[in-house]
Order: sequence, then structure tokens, then C-alpha cells
Amino acid sequence: MNKSSYHELELKRLQLQPGARIKVKGYIHSAAERFAINLGKDEDNIILHFNPRFNYATDRKIIVCNSKHEGHWAAEQRITNFPYEHMRTIDVYFDFEGERFKITLHNGYEFTFPNRLNLHQIDYIIIYGDFLVRKVDFE
Repeated sequence: MNKSSYHELELKRLQLQPGARIKVKGYIHSAAERFAINLGKDEDNIILHFNPRFNYATDRKIIVCNSKHEGHWAAEQRITNFPYEHMRTIDVYFDFEGERFKITLHNGYEFTFPNRLNLHQIDYIIIYGDFLVRKVDFE
């Protein structure tokens, strides 16, 4: 990760219920390798790990989604639709539908990710990496 552009935003005790929509707006740095948006109960119990990777390890232009239960990662879901570009401001929407998330990218592409932990509430969000958060909205 490019340490000169690394940012982190952490939100706790949110109590977001199914039906909630989370909108994240931010700026992708010029030399971004990756960034992540994690939604869940706490840092060890992540319902959704959303991780666009520009150039990280062996990954190039791919979005990795995953979940973490009691500190252990599950199987990755890899999305090849990669609309991100360096030095751009983007929006991403996360619709918490209870049993799953619907994720909508700024280019209109949508996909889903299951609520593998079967949690009924989102209490924790952390956004980190080569991404400067401009705004987080909740509906």
C-alpha cells in the first residue's frame, strides 16, 4: 500500500438495520494500489469486505469481496468489472438487504454478496487504503 496516500476512517455503534443504504463518496489517489470498505459488527466480524485492487500482490484491476468471522477470512468472491481509475472521485452504494448486500458501483454495475455471518445489524464501518473519503451517507 502506498503509505503516502494511506487514509483511514472508522465508525462504530451505528446500529444500521436491514433496509439501510450506505453511500460512500471518495477520491482515488494517483498511485492507488488498493482500498477497502468493511461493514460488520467489529474488526473481527466483517459481513462485507469490499476491496478494489489496482495493483496489489498478484491482483490487477479486480474487486475482491469477502467476509470475516471471529478473525478468520472466508472464501473470496472476485468481481472482474473494474470501473475505477486513479485520480477520480467515485460513489459506491451498499444496500443492506438482510440476507445479502446489493453493491452498486458508480458506473451502474450491480452485484450481490451474501450475509454469511447472518448478522441483523451493522455496527461498524472502516474505510482504509489509497482512498480519501469525502462523504458517508446513510439512508
